[in-house]
Formats: sequence, structure tokens, C-alpha cells
Amino acid sequence: MSHALELTPIEIRKAGWEALRKSLGVAGALKFILQYEKGEGNYTELRKELHKDATVDDLLLKIKTG
Repeated sequence: MSHALELTPIEIRKAGWEALRKSLGVAGALKFILQYEKGEGNYTELRKELHKDATVDDLLLKIKTG
């Protein structure tokens, strides 16, 4: 959908809902939407603080081992 930049926010929401509904069905689309949380705060700054003393190797190991 290369014309997405030309759509209004309402049109984007409508197209997104239709894509979810088409792919997952109404029940699946609703389950997906209900999992979405906007959250609060600054995600990037929080992550910088959380991992400030970690190296790339530390983070990769954490990802691999869960």
C-alpha cells in the first residue's frame, strides 16, 4: 500500500481493521486489538537506562537464553 502516506488517520485505521479482519476474521482481529496497549513514558529512554551497563554481547546472550 504505497499510497498509505496520502491517507488520513481514519482511513489508515479503517484499512488496518479490514486487513486484520480479512486475515484473522472478526474474532481474531478483536483479540489482536485487545492485546494492544499504547503505554506511557519514553520507551527509548527507559531502555537506555535499563541496559546502560550491558554490552552488545551481554544483550545477545540474554536474547538467546531468554
